[in-house]
Amino acid sequence: MLLMQFSSAGTDFPSIETWTPEEIQAHIGFMGDVNAKLVADGEWVQGEGLAGPAQAKIVRAGADGAPVVTEGPFAETKEFLAGWWIVDTDSPERAVEIAAHISTAPGPGGRPLNMPIEVHPVMSAPSQEM
Repeated sequence: MLLMQFSSAGTDFPSIETWTPEEIQAHIGFMGDVNAKLVADGEWVQGEGLAGPAQAKIVRAGADGAPVVTEGPFAETKEFLAGWWIVDTDSPERAVEIAAHISTAPGPGGRPLNMPIEVHPVMSAPSQEM
């Protein structure tokens, strides 16, 4: 699983709300091209972009099991999950290559964003012997 993290800390580009429509289209087009190549290469399993933290919720079970919801935005955090992909690759190294390419998604002025992409192996179920 490849996780695209966005952080306002440590970045040198403005938030997407300030990008021009052309810059946003270039960014979205790049992501569409990434997905199309993953499909063509037989590596695509699933992926999605996510809404920003202002639309996210944290849910915990209360004492009676009823949901306790915390609304966003979350002032205490500077990072949020912007999107994810599940890929089926022949090696962990290939997943790292894909993540590095995704990190080059264009931002303002077409400059690569170089956002961190986390690479996590997806766990499988334990064997029947366990």
